[in-house]
Amino acid sequence: MPFRLKADFKPTGDQPQAIDKLVAGLKKGQPQQTLLGVTGSGKTFTIANVVAKTQAPTLVISHNKTLAAQLYQEFRDFFPDAAVSYFVSYYDYYQPEAYLPATDTYIEKETDINEEIDKLRLSATTNLLTRPDVIVVASVSAIYNLGSPVEYGRYTLELIQGQLVDRDTIIDRLTDLQYQRNDLAPSRGNFQVRGEQITIWPSYADYLVRLVMLDNQIETLARINPVTAAPLPRPNQGAPRDVIYPAKHYLTNPITQKAAIQLIKLDLKTRLEQFKVAGKIVEAYRLKQKVEHDLEMINEVGYVNGIENYSRYFDGRDPGQPPYTLIDYFHLNSQKFGRRFLTVIDESHMTIPQIRGMFRGDQARKKTLIDYGFRLPSALDNRPLRFPEFLNRVPQTIYTSATPSDWEISVSGETVEQLIRPTGLTDPIVTILPTAGQVKDLTQRVNQRKKLGQRVLVTTLTKKMAEALTEYLNEHSRSGVAPAAHSGSERLRVQYLHADVATLDRSDILDSLRSGEYDVVVGINLLREGLDLPEVSLVAILDADKEGFLRSKTSLIQTMGRAARHVAGEVVMYADAKTDSMRAALKEVGRRRKIQLDYNRRHRITPRSVTKPVRKKLIDRPQPLTITPTIIQIGSKEILNLKTLNPDSLTPEDKKRYLRGLTRQMNQAAAVLDFEQAAILRDAIKKLT
Repeated sequence: MPFRLKADFKPTGDQPQAIDKLVAGLKKGQPQQTLLGVTGSGKTFTIANVVAKTQAPTLVISHNKTLAAQLYQEFRDFFPDAAVSYFVSYYDYYQPEAYLPATDTYIEKETDINEEIDKLRLSATTNLLTRPDVIVVASVSAIYNLGSPVEYGRYTLELIQGQLVDRDTIIDRLTDLQYQRNDLAPSRGNFQVRGEQITIWPSYADYLVRLVMLDNQIETLARINPVTAAPLPRPNQGAPRDVIYPAKHYLTNPITQKAAIQLIKLDLKTRLEQFKVAGKIVEAYRLKQKVEHDLEMINEVGYVNGIENYSRYFDGRDPGQPPYTLIDYFHLNSQKFGRRFLTVIDESHMTIPQIRGMFRGDQARKKTLIDYGFRLPSALDNRPLRFPEFLNRVPQTIYTSATPSDWEISVSGETVEQLIRPTGLTDPIVTILPTAGQVKDLTQRVNQRKKLGQRVLVTTLTKKMAEALTEYLNEHSRSGVAPAAHSGSERLRVQYLHADVATLDRSDILDSLRSGEYDVVVGINLLREGLDLPEVSLVAILDADKEGFLRSKTSLIQTMGRAARHVAGEVVMYADAKTDSMRAALKEVGRRRKIQLDYNRRHRITPRSVTKPVRKKLIDRPQPLTITPTIIQIGSKEILNLKTLNPDSLTPEDKKRYLRGLTRQMNQAAAVLDFEQAAILRDAIKKLT
């Protein structure tokens, strides 16, 4: 399918000339271009038009997951018929394997994998193998080892209604694809066998594949809704068919597995001899135990936790050779469908330094593990790409930023400016106030904006400050005066946002700010780049004169830009002195504002605020079945009143049933950030147990 752009508006302002110049540059074969677009000028819409005009599969790389989620939602809305995917790290919590020689402390790898994000990652790679109309919005996860796309594409199970195949062959093939049998309850990456019926839940899909066998033939093949168990419609083109792709990205090929294991054993022998010559008996013992255990697991089940550390052997790579990454899946897509892909580096002033820095940090940690016998030297080849390797793998790149660095501009064949907003909005007015009494002044301003139905962003310097300010505003603020003086006024609703907030919850918090569930969001660095929040009319920067990364020229310009989507947009900096960064930021914002005002005057444009609907959530998560906080719907017909719950009056079976229902409700309440309800349910569970 071609890329079909759907939007209720057309390119205006600076957008048409920017689109034409970027498309012309791509057609000329320009390897690198820069789009310098002010906040709110519609850089994403410009890039969407470039994609539609060039019909290029596109990789968009962002420096943080919150912005990546927003970009994913935007591209999904612009291209509803295309395969728009989201590819970020799937860890809600990640403690990498490490060793601290000073204290002789080994830290085992510990992770909390988010299954929803894992599904989206697998969906992205599956789309790249099967469709030409693919857009993947990714974090710097895109440059990390992912396993061979050739092996991933080779490992498939094709099912066609009427196909002659016996049941055991299908089960064996599903096991090869790393699907696990679970006959009790269906879940992603599992399959269920009941007599002649096999039900598969592909790890990358929101549907089940159910087939019924009859005399070694697939009699029926259907897609099923996992919640309602109702069959899903298919396009009427020939016999029903499905291709099942692997449940994991890292796979071992049985044909090459024996050769790979022999190489691992040979390298193990060489390394053990090196340790013994150096007198490192303990390190030799550690390594022998570790590697032999891993090899036994690979032989038995074809997989082991940490198999990526042996990826070089199974991929057939030489020592030092770059790993396979998401970018290699794009190259495979280009070979298959004959379309050169495009790479967009969003907020490049932040993303490029992040890509540069990934390799060295990874190597330093792994070298210690290798030196002390916890890993073979081949673990160094399970790594992110070096920066030159990354540049060599992306044929054409567009850097987009309101504040591109000198490097992006110097390497670009074309730098396109996009300073005029389609709405006529100018960069916001900036007010500088002393830090003394900044919280009191902020509270008054926030309440004024709340009365007007507008929203506020506040940036602090630390997580602790963000949380403390959030707590203060929630507990004490009324209308900006003494808390006791306006006891009847409505409280502010304030939420903090920083790196400790779970990936998917960040997008939900920003959506809640837009819809009015929150009046204020307090953050640190996540409120800088690219956030599309048209309801925000005030941005407050606390301690603006604390020179450093969070208060640099680039950071200040980006943060001030959050107020540029509202006609009443204003920025307040609390500072006792004007730093060099503040002067440079104010000068650049003043330059852009003058150009914008002149353009509006010449074209008789009256600025208007951006109006956008709150987008569909990144992932739909179930709402808890509550009637009131203490009256809970346990089943389809059963209601439970927690106030009158008496554990002594319940049978053991009733207790078990209630515990299952309450635990499910508690987890669902926590998933939608209703922590008060989750706490009520937690206390009821404690009462029952």
